[in-house]
Amino acid sequence: MPKPDIRTQSLADLKQSFAGIGQPAYRAKQVYDWMWKLGAKGFDDMSNVPAALRQELSDKFTFDSIALDVRQNSADGTIKSRYKLHDSHKIETVMIPVAEDRRSTACVSSQVGCSLTCSFCATGKMGRLRNLTAGEIYDQAFDTNKLSLEVLGYPLTNIVYMGMGEPLLNYGPVMESIHMITSPEGMAWSPRRITVSTAGIAKMIRRLGDEKVKFNLALSLHAADDQKRNQIMPINETNSLRSLMEALDYFYKQTNGRISFEYIALKGFNDSIEDAEKLVRLCRGQFPVKVNVIEYNTVPGVPFERADENQVDKFARYLRNKDVMITVRRSRGKDIDAACGQLANQA
Repeated sequence: MPKPDIRTQSLADLKQSFAGIGQPAYRAKQVYDWMWKLGAKGFDDMSNVPAALRQELSDKFTFDSIALDVRQNSADGTIKSRYKLHDSHKIETVMIPVAEDRRSTACVSSQVGCSLTCSFCATGKMGRLRNLTAGEIYDQAFDTNKLSLEVLGYPLTNIVYMGMGEPLLNYGPVMESIHMITSPEGMAWSPRRITVSTAGIAKMIRRLGDEKVKFNLALSLHAADDQKRNQIMPINETNSLRSLMEALDYFYKQTNGRISFEYIALKGFNDSIEDAEKLVRLCRGQFPVKVNVIEYNTVPGVPFERADENQVDKFARYLRNKDVMITVRRSRGKDIDAACGQLANQA
């Protein structure tokens, strides 16, 4: 029978296990703090835990942490880290600094690859190899916060679940990772500094509402009508825009959480004023929404091109004139394949 990963154990579980081997409860708390608050990568890191107990833990549990494989630095300051997992799979995490505002965002992955096959995205071409554990997701946030302190001199200000994978198809571990990031026993973050991005799974968005989550939600929209969205995002065939807007309205009423639409501008496909008109109509629902228009980043073998900058400006101006809150996000980290849609372990 395989050994369990120790980070699947709650503090109560550990106390019970430790009592069974004659260890005091405070030892369990020491180990738990090492697992989460202090960012240990293995039992040998637990310097104030007796060597004999560390060996006993190693005999009983695994410690399935992530290990840095390759790190790449972009000319614009973006840093992409590729991590190797205990089973030799690899994932990517991106740190995006905005030095002038002393801000820094970690873009974390929730799966190895992705099953959704969005036609503009490199990650979907990998398929889904497996879900990440809560510990593996947490490690990305913890390590990137440490990287931000080392490189920039200040901690992360935001965490976005916008890396490899669809977070709502790995629901339990994603929610547990957020619990530990926001827990005083972990990173003690405010959930309002965390955004979970989804390609759009209506029943799971409603579940987030039922659970009254405190973090922000982003919908990877990319087209404002079902016909076009079906072409580039197969998930839309079973999660129509109407069902998604109803689910988001429910989410907002239950949580009062911030909602944003992510919209990659694709040349000649979704960047016309007619497309902007359809987007305005979606933004006039019962919940407030912010639109992030994103530059497209080329992916080998994909027929789409980046929309012309002038066209994007016209598109954005139209939305602003219709009182839609909009930001145009210029591409970051594209020279190291760290930009939106480019994560595919190509480092």
